[in-house]
Parts: sequence; structure tokens; C-alpha cells
Amino acid sequence: MPSVFETSSTAIPIIFVTKSSWDAVRETLPPAQRQFATASAFAGKPGGYLALPASDGTIAQVLFGLEDEGARSRDPFRPGALPGLLPPGIYRFANAPHDARLAALAFALGCYRFARYRKSDRPDVRLVPPDGVDTAEIGRMADAAMLARDLINTPSNDMGPEELAAAAQSLAAEFGASFACTIGDDLKKNFPLIHAVGMASDRAPRLIDIGWGDPAHPKVTLVGKGVCFDTGGLDLKPSSGMLIMKKDMGGAANVLALARMVMDAKLKLRLRVLIPAVENAVAGNAFRPLDIFTSRKGITVEIGNTDAEGRLVLADALALADEEKPDLLIDLGTLTGAARVALGPDLPPFYTNDETLAADVARCAVKENDPLWRMPLWPPYDAWLDSKTATITNAPSGGFAGSITCALFLQRFVEQAKSWLHVDIYGWTPSAKPARPEGGECQAARAIYKVLSERYAR
Repeated sequence: MPSVFETSSTAIPIIFVTKSSWDAVRETLPPAQRQFATASAFAGKPGGYLALPASDGTIAQVLFGLEDEGARSRDPFRPGALPGLLPPGIYRFANAPHDARLAALAFALGCYRFARYRKSDRPDVRLVPPDGVDTAEIGRMADAAMLARDLINTPSNDMGPEELAAAAQSLAAEFGASFACTIGDDLKKNFPLIHAVGMASDRAPRLIDIGWGDPAHPKVTLVGKGVCFDTGGLDLKPSSGMLIMKKDMGGAANVLALARMVMDAKLKLRLRVLIPAVENAVAGNAFRPLDIFTSRKGITVEIGNTDAEGRLVLADALALADEEKPDLLIDLGTLTGAARVALGPDLPPFYTNDETLAADVARCAVKENDPLWRMPLWPPYDAWLDSKTATITNAPSGGFAGSITCALFLQRFVEQAKSWLHVDIYGWTPSAKPARPEGGECQAARAIYKVLSERYAR
């Protein structure tokens, strides 16, 4: 994405106001602008916008409303609405928003438009960066978010396993990373769960493998769920449940976004990215309820439900990653409706038994306005995974604690990694908010990147 930042001495000032500060700000305005604001009924309401005219008819300055300090629902990304409101031009912050760095990031994120299939002009606005803000870091985060959004928003006819692999290969080439891909029946022996989920589609499943960085540095491995479309398999979803299943590769998209930030920042780590890319289709050779497969790790898995396929493909990829004994193993996936029931679309749960990592993730999630909430790997529920005919089932009966039991299922495939983090993301914004348009979304990647940049910065 072209940089939204620009240096200019003639930038139009944006004045941030709140309901409580509006009276004082209004008194500082020239009389004509003060009268114009009064006639326009501007009152500093959050999200309120008013362009004040100069005597020659140009824009003299812009007023924009924020929440009062201490407001319970304060949104640090509120300034992300500005690119959709402002006329073309170059702007600057005349006073400090609640968080200048997050406001600048929100401004950049608010410029996003998905224009692959119809014309949608990107807002022709630029921002003079606030003093002290690292524009390279903000640009890095914005570019990564745009990548994730574009991948998720692309419909499945143009974003199948092959196309997802091509996007990963392009990213690898951009940063001089290695790229390998295991395809179709070549998966059957060493990655039987990935093969089982993807074998009914005429679009061959794949395991994407990217490597980057100095092998002498700490090993960090990212695993992303790449289910490019999920019908539910033979446990077929209703049509309403399939409507946005193009987003079921959101874990892969966000892992690639995270990898982009890591490589662009040249963090001092050895990065590996594993993406099982499949389409969960319906055909005569589709895997069935109560089928049993022996996973890469040797654990036999009974299929309790073919719509719990994401944890299956992640299991084989996690087993591969775990064999290398990484210092940190992270997986992201759009996995359970239970997570959405518990925490909604904007607050993904994360799981880890590493207390230091948990504290770092929670802190960085707040710092980056990339919300995450810790949930427990509750040992008593582990027994719910037991199967009468295999080692474990992929879908325990009863329906309780679905996100937790999914995390416990994946934990069975991680034994040697020094630390493991699992995040159950949604990857989608159901209704537009400032800096977050409706559609595919970058979730958890910025918070995790900040953890990695604190630990492995040069």
C-alpha cells in the first residue's frame, strides 16, 4: 500500500475535541468559524466531523469528536474514520488524540479498500505524522493488515489452496525466504489428517512451509489454519453458516501478516511458517463421521464431526513444528463458534501454559488495541476428548466449552516446544467500525508481533 504519511508545511489541521472540551475549543476559533460550527450543531460528539471554511472557501481546519478521557467505551481507533470523511488533501493532528501512535495507525488502516472486483478508490488523503511516531513501524503494521484483509476478502473461487500457496510464495520471495509445498497425495503418508480433510476437493490440499532468518537465532514457528472454504463436510453446514466461509483461512492470512511484519522488521529470530491449505468439500470420497485416522504424531483420531476440521489440519502441522523443538510455537485459526459465543467477534481467546508469555500477550494486546483474552487450558476437560475406539475424538459430545476442548485437542500434538500459544480468532469484522471495515480482519497478529519485537529486536 502506498504510504499514507507525508511531510508538508501547509497541512490542514485536525482538532480533536470531546463533549467536555468543546466549549473551550469553540472559544479559540475565529468568529466566523465559531458561528459556522454553532450553526452546524457540532457538539464534540464521538465521531462527529466538521470541516471549517476559510474566508477563501478552502478548508481552514477540521473538527473531530473523540470520547472523553475515562469513558468506558473509548476507542483509540476512532480517528480511523477520518479517511472516509475528509476531502482530498494533506492533514496533520493539531492537538493530541488519546494515543497519537494508535491514531496514526488507525488513519492508515482507515484508508483500506478492497477493490479487486469493483472500482473503489482509496481515499486521497495524507497525514503528516505526529512527532515521535515511528512511521516505518506503523507502515509495517498497516501493510500486514492490508495483506490479511485482501486474502480473507478474496472469494474462495479465487483463493483456494493453490492461490493461498502462491500468495505465501510471493511473500517468501519478497523477503528472500525459502519456500516449499507438499501437495495432494504426497501428504497422505506423513500428514494424513491434512490429506483426509482436503481429499474430497478437486483442488488438491497443500502444506506450505516457509523458512527465514539465521538458524543460530531462537526458533519461532507460526502455524495458520488455511481452510479456504468450509462446507462442513458430510456434517454439512446450513447455507447461512457457509455464507462467509471464505474467511476460514483467516488463520493462514494472519500468520502471513505476522510473518511479513517479522521479516520486514528483521527481527533476530529463526522463523518458520507452516500453513495446511485445504478445502473441506463434499464428494464420494469425503471423510466421514466415525472414520479413524492415524495422525502424523501417531495419535489415532476419531472423527466426531467433519465440521471440526480446522483442528485436524492444524494437528499435523503442529506435530511437524513440534519436532523441531522451537523456542516458541504459535498457531492461529478460525476454529470455534464457541469462542464467538463466549467473547464475540472482536475479542479472540488465547491459550498458553506459559505465564510470562500470557502476561506479555495480554499487555501487548492492550497496548496495540488488538484485543485478546486469556482462556484456560483446563485439565479436567481433557478427558472429554477420550474416544472408545481411538486415542481421541475431534469433537467431544455435549457441546460444552468448545473453544477450550479444541485447544486441549491441539495441545496433544505439542510436547517439545519450549512455549506454545494458541489463538482462536474470528478474522472478520461483521459491521464496520473506525479503521475496521466490514469484512476480513487482521486479528492477534499486531499484538503477537509486538511481543516478538520486544523479545527479538536487533
